[in-house]
Amino acid sequence: MHDTVALEKLGIPTALIVTAEFAHEAKMQCEALGLPTLDTVVIDHPLSTLSQSEIQDRARQAVNQVKSIWLTGRSTNTTQPLSVASGSTIK
Repeated sequence: MHDTVALEKLGIPTALIVTAEFAHEAKMQCEALGLPTLDTVVIDHPLSTLSQSEIQDRARQAVNQVKSIWLTGRSTNTTQPLSVASGSTIK
């Protein structure tokens, strides 16, 4: 989180990826670190108990949001996790 904020303050777009469970905490940390407008990429929770295939699904959830941040400096994130299992797509 600290590295993300430091890079953003240098003008380098970063993609902070968090699971839905930690989205609020990430927002609070960004505010505390002086960057309340930092966009985050929110994916489904959890990660630690997933198989390799399920982790790859989570990465697919994040890819369009990450590319948007890197290329435009803004996320397409609506702060809602996007479930690959339900067939949702990333905007």
